[in-house]
Amino acid sequence: MPGITREEVAHLARLARLELKEEELDHFSGQLDDIIGAVARVSEVADQDVPPTSHPLPLTNVMRADEVRPSLTPEQALSGAPAQEQQRFKVPQILGED
Repeated sequence: MPGITREEVAHLARLARLELKEEELDHFSGQLDDIIGAVARVSEVADQDVPPTSHPLPLTNVMRADEVRPSLTPEQALSGAPAQEQQRFKVPQILGED
């Protein structure tokens, strides 16, 4: 199986908006190639009589059921807020976007 090329790593980095140095491209292409090889070996072991699993132990839902209970009105919830707008907490802009 051909390995992951540094051009493919550069393409993935561009898609993820990452800036990688030249030596990082070589380093990561080797690492990604090792990872893909390991996954290929695992898929070779899996056979038709082995059912697919997402977890080795059975899991049960530990969340409680939703219940409608009395709660605060929007006015009560916003009563201590330093600023509010349209029944919402108003906070300073931090990301510089409109």
